[in-house]
Amino acid sequence: MLRFIAAAFGAVLFALPANALDTSAGSLRIEEVARGFDTPWAIGFLPDGGLLITEKAGRLTLLRDGEARRVSGVPPVVDAGQGGLLDVMIPRDFAQSREIFLTHATSQGSGSGTALTRGVLSEDGTQLTGVKTLFEMERGSTGGRHFGSRVVEGPQGRLFMTIGERGDRPSAQDLSRHNGSVIRLNRDGSVPDDNPFVGVEGAQPEIWSYGHRNPQGAALDANGQLWVSEHGARGGDEVNRIKKGANFGWPVISYGRHYSGMKIGEGTQKPGMEQPVSYWDPSIAPSGMTFYDGSIREWRGDAFVGSLKFDYIARLSGSPLREVEKIEAPETTRVRDVRTGPDGALWFLSEGNGAVYRIVKE
Repeated sequence: MLRFIAAAFGAVLFALPANALDTSAGSLRIEEVARGFDTPWAIGFLPDGGLLITEKAGRLTLLRDGEARRVSGVPPVVDAGQGGLLDVMIPRDFAQSREIFLTHATSQGSGSGTALTRGVLSEDGTQLTGVKTLFEMERGSTGGRHFGSRVVEGPQGRLFMTIGERGDRPSAQDLSRHNGSVIRLNRDGSVPDDNPFVGVEGAQPEIWSYGHRNPQGAALDANGQLWVSEHGARGGDEVNRIKKGANFGWPVISYGRHYSGMKIGEGTQKPGMEQPVSYWDPSIAPSGMTFYDGSIREWRGDAFVGSLKFDYIARLSGSPLREVEKIEAPETTRVRDVRTGPDGALWFLSEGNGAVYRIVKE
């Protein structure tokens, strides 16, 4: 039985009665795992059954064996606007390395940018040691918008990380900057030799794809293919199948419009620029993403994306992927992250409720 932890700590763990949920997979239930989080951003699963949760203000919490523990040693973060402590990624070799990876907003003089930091989690889960920043985006961005950011471990152990264009639209087409890109790194933060812009004069060698606006979801499908979900402007939120060296068009092409109602760029298509696999209009403000391979048989292989704006989880299926179902309940308020849990459940974070939930079979 999960039990209450000191209120001064923040997170409260307990088991509530599960709520029924009618879906395409039949009658399921939503179970609340823990609550009391302030703007939770990401979930990561440890092989011993523990769960790491980031909060935007810079807190990292370990939930394990019915207890919540604050993890010390988290790198300094800039908690302003949409920036803060963002994603957490636990690599496949964690049991041996005990390394975790965090994305966050970091101070860059008069501005701030998205960074990737690695640390080693102590055996008792209370401390990060050997903390090292492996990457931070090229300096020059100000303001508090569009940091991204997710980090995914690729099939060969390479790291893919998404970065927003920081509200500076033209920078997403500028290869001399990291704004509006998906980058690819070796585990130690170095640049793989086969990245598409290695050796290209003036280009940032970490860039894998570019022309993105604000990708806040990223996941691998069963074949190891990387996908991202990203925020458009007014309309035009996208799901993109990421290709090496590809230009995804922002802000030259888009299916959305500026918030003023004015047309964006040159239209919806242009030679040499990729089309989204799927897009939403009106915008749903997509965040965390997963390809489900758990115990709910009817959903296996489908993609799930959280909606911050309309308070639901989108299920996408088919070829090409299209939204086929909205999973809506009082618990799905501002869904910030969605993950397939090692227990086979579909886990999600509700930023609006400050809580962690799991969806399971009745």
